[in-house]
Amino acid sequence: MLSSGFLSKSVVLLWVAVATAVLGLIDYATGYELDFFLFYFIGPITVAAFEIGLVASTVVAVLCATALTVADISNGHVYSSIFVAVLNTVVRLVAFLSLGWAVARMRTLLSRERLLSGKLQSALTQVKQLEGLLPICANCKKIRTEKGPWQQMEAYIEKHSEAQFTHGLCPDCARRLLADVGLPYVESEK
Repeated sequence: MLSSGFLSKSVVLLWVAVATAVLGLIDYATGYELDFFLFYFIGPITVAAFEIGLVASTVVAVLCATALTVADISNGHVYSSIFVAVLNTVVRLVAFLSLGWAVARMRTLLSRERLLSGKLQSALTQVKQLEGLLPICANCKKIRTEKGPWQQMEAYIEKHSEAQFTHGLCPDCARRLLADVGLPYVESEK
């Protein structure tokens, strides 16, 4: 199978058109007794659905069902009634459309899984950065880094996570600091 994104959509469409035409010619050349129904699945419909998407696979499914029917009729296949001929074409079309839908859905789910896997891997990397024991000073709260020097706790956490700090004073510290300079503490409304 082609790698999604490897070739341009126009190249894929050209390949699908040529593959459909070749399969139709092979069906015509071999007569109505040999049916290459399976090769339409493996080739043009699957590639169109996976490389381009649901709309392309729908168009290709209609073209493939048409190619099979034209080859069948051109070879002089006589059906017991027109109903059987139409039913045969409809069954092929439904099978082709179902495969196209399933492969296009699978492609969508694979893309979503890759995206979520990338996000999960990124999140796991961030979690691992703050894992384990952190040596911290009991007095000033600096953290000793892996290489040895001490670093302010805020700077260390900002470097190893997505967290950012803002500073303020809790009521106990505000009360104590204001008392140290001789000012009264006024309780805020928050």
